[in-house]
Amino acid sequence: MDGPIEWFGAIGASVVAGLIAADLGRRFTAWAFVLFLAVSLVWIDSGLHHDAWSLVAQNGLLLAINGWGVWQYLLSPRKKREIERQQHIAEQLRDELDRADPT
Repeated sequence: MDGPIEWFGAIGASVVAGLIAADLGRRFTAWAFVLFLAVSLVWIDSGLHHDAWSLVAQNGLLLAINGWGVWQYLLSPRKKREIERQQHIAEQLRDELDRADPT
């Protein structure tokens, strides 16, 4: 269980965790969830080929959770409107803070 698919899963999960931890904004988080979907599918495939049913079960659940994340961050029309408004407000606050303390 140490082939290219497993390496993609391991590296992909690490990249995604880093993207989410970096808090680069909701769009990056949205695309991180898309990558998480791919990683979950890879681990499910690997688990099926190696009879690792706990890995299949875990990533089946993660696939559902990550799918919900994709919906929440990328596809939901209501969330899209919320994100756009939040980004606009965040830009205004950054500009205000830059004017108050330009360092």
